[in-house]
Amino acid sequence: MARLPIPLPYAQQVAIFSRLRDADPAPVTELHHENAFQLLVAVALSAQATDAGVNRATKDLFAIVKTPQQMLDLGEDALLDHIKSIGLFRQKAKNVMKLSRRLVEEYEGEVPSSRAALMSLPGVGRKTANVVLNSVFHVPAQAVDTHIFRVGNRTRIAPGRDVAEVERAIEDNVPAPFQQNAHHWLILHGRYVCQARRPRCSICPINELCPFEEKTE
Repeated sequence: MARLPIPLPYAQQVAIFSRLRDADPAPVTELHHENAFQLLVAVALSAQATDAGVNRATKDLFAIVKTPQQMLDLGEDALLDHIKSIGLFRQKAKNVMKLSRRLVEEYEGEVPSSRAALMSLPGVGRKTANVVLNSVFHVPAQAVDTHIFRVGNRTRIAPGRDVAEVERAIEDNVPAPFQQNAHHWLILHGRYVCQARRPRCSICPINELCPFEEKTE
């Protein structure tokens, strides 16, 4: 098995994240929500879907559903009508109804604040749990998606063979002052600048700090 590249040294990590922070001092998720429950649902719906697509689907839904009990009162058929534009919407609807019932029956209608409890909910994996822990409970959890996986490896900020290794590499190598917002900065950088097919190196704020060899003009 090929050895992973060595992560960027500490001083270079500080320089990179300082620039990302200067460009966006208070990054937040692009999934629209008003509370922890809505964010949990939005992230669960976002698997194999874009944030923009989820936001379109949940705009009317979240206007009337703000709690797990309200989701149960709405019912699965009505939920399906709201989210039918999202991929895998039937299975996602089932999971949302199941997790809503679990929240009502086991957590008094509140979203729990531990990773284990979150991941015990139907349709909630580690990435979804980490988004909620970070954005709602301000835990420096790293929700690694395809954008972060790409940026972590391409820049050597956090190299890894899979999302678990990249998550650990962020935790191990990104300096503490940047841990809370690291995954937000990396996902936004991957979404809008360090794109998959043709990274936009000419507008990249960390261009000369990045070791990626196939830079574009």
